[in-house]
Amino acid sequence: MSLLDAGPPIALVVIFAVFAALSSDFRTVGNLQNIMDAAAVLAVVACGITFVLMMGSIDLSVPGVMGASAIAVALLVANNRNGNDWGLLGILVAILLGAGLGLLSGMALVSLRVPSFMTTLGVSAVGLGVATLMFAGVQPNIDDEMLHGWAVHRFLGLAYLTWIAVGCVLVGWLIQRYSRLGRYAYAIGGAEEVLALSGVKVAPYKVAVFTLAGAFYGLAGVMVTSQLSAGLVQAGKGYDFAAITAAVVGGTLLTGGRGGVLHSAVGVLLVTVLTNGLVQVGVSPYWQGGVQGLIVVAAVSAAVLPQRRRNQVTK
Repeated sequence: MSLLDAGPPIALVVIFAVFAALSSDFRTVGNLQNIMDAAAVLAVVACGITFVLMMGSIDLSVPGVMGASAIAVALLVANNRNGNDWGLLGILVAILLGAGLGLLSGMALVSLRVPSFMTTLGVSAVGLGVATLMFAGVQPNIDDEMLHGWAVHRFLGLAYLTWIAVGCVLVGWLIQRYSRLGRYAYAIGGAEEVLALSGVKVAPYKVAVFTLAGAFYGLAGVMVTSQLSAGLVQAGKGYDFAAITAAVVGGTLLTGGRGGVLHSAVGVLLVTVLTNGLVQVGVSPYWQGGVQGLIVVAAVSAAVLPQRRRNQVTK
């Protein structure tokens, strides 16, 4: 195992040990449960964004996709705005909406051939526009017992949402490890031109990766609605940069070709433990963002210093 792979887990253990020594409240079982529950939504978003980062692309569509899916599911399950009661079908439709917006991101990338951060930023605006139209000035509050139960019911001490996140990490790892999509995502990030010259049509795999990522973001939007018992246009605010931070801290390179879902999951835990620990030891919230920013800058610098990208391809 290289230092790049071993570094984040070691850092997680060290940071956990430091906070455990500094605060007795940090090392309680209840706080550990809080850390796992707090990491759930970010872990699902990170699963999606990791596949995009593995290709060397950037995805800023998360706020729009999550917002659209959050409002959609709130209006499709039992709620205070209409007579819908689609239950699980409503959740699936909201996830498919996320996948559709991801598909739009991918299609825009391969057809317009402009940098991915521009196309995904535009799709985020589209998603927020759709969410705002559905919101229509009246917040939809959910009455669906199943969806509400995801956030309040527990199994083995953890909320159902946390177990959903664990399942997403497992599914993401299986796709990355055993599917052609996962292997080609790595290859696109590592040497896209070589892959294209070998006869592989790269564009469909790029579109598929963004579609898969959109599905993860859609599920994350549903999870936020479960937590809040209401649909919010701003359900995904800040999750794009938080997920990129977690992925990079975990060892997934922004330049592509290295890292993976498990790396990003470690990064999510590291960021969540850091945030929780700073609160437990009494650090001002105004300092927390700065500390986290310094950590991601250091992580990016350490990861890319030995490497300089060669390929002139659209990322």
